[in-house]
Amino acid sequence: MTTKAQKLRDLINSGEHFIAADVYSAITGKIVEHVGFQAAYLGGHACSAFHYAMPDYGVYSQVEQLEQANRIAEAMEIPLIADADTLGETVADAFHFTRRYVKSDVAGYHVEDGINPRHSTFVGDLQPIAEMQAKLDACVKARGDSPFVIIARCDELYPKSYRGAGDCSMETAIQRGLAYAEAGADVMLYPFANQEACDALRAALPIPVCVLGPVVPGTAFALHTGWGWMGAAQLHLKNARELMETGSVTGFDPTMPEKAEFLEMGLYDDLIRDWAKKTGKPFRD
Repeated sequence: MTTKAQKLRDLINSGEHFIAADVYSAITGKIVEHVGFQAAYLGGHACSAFHYAMPDYGVYSQVEQLEQANRIAEAMEIPLIADADTLGETVADAFHFTRRYVKSDVAGYHVEDGINPRHSTFVGDLQPIAEMQAKLDACVKARGDSPFVIIARCDELYPKSYRGAGDCSMETAIQRGLAYAEAGADVMLYPFANQEACDALRAALPIPVCVLGPVVPGTAFALHTGWGWMGAAQLHLKNARELMETGSVTGFDPTMPEKAEFLEMGLYDDLIRDWAKKTGKPFRD
């Protein structure tokens, strides 16, 4: 049987662009699979915000991310890519958590070169290249012969003015990409890379390039996050305010015909009906 990691690797190797769509729970995983996406993506901000009400500053751990990621991955047949943040602070952390990811149902992750607490009021720099190479080397060793996909995320093009840590140097972005590829990364991820930057990166690097956010033509794939979990939170806030102010919620359809499919209600109804018939208990059709 083809593993989900192998499915992801085959998708990347096909050369056809795809979108890994925003998921943050098991049912949202089923939804993106239902509408036809070939892969899904669990962002660190999506997970920390939605499940723990915490910012994505590196304050919640990969133990928590792994727990949610595996729940989502098990609910789908399509592969899930997880945001693994920095995979901890040391090469030992990176090795340990990679082994856990490989044993899970998650197909791949991206590990980044920022320094914690990332994306916060701390204005940090990126990890030294040698440190990131050592971390990626530990990831590759922990993966062994599994097809699990290791994506190296470089934040050089993620500007400090947007809570990033990069100086927006294309020369440095390419230098880091070459170093991370040499250390064994399968794919390079560059947040905030526009079309011009992606074209230059693709020309310079020996491995595929992907982006975080809107699709950039020519890249291998896009990890598209934010609209799902934030949309759900915004809708919940709107409906909660309406309920508090008026005593009811309008515009809400409680039927949702796809719900039975997403929850496999038919499967469980059949199991329960067969049990009731065989044991002489009452049942409904």
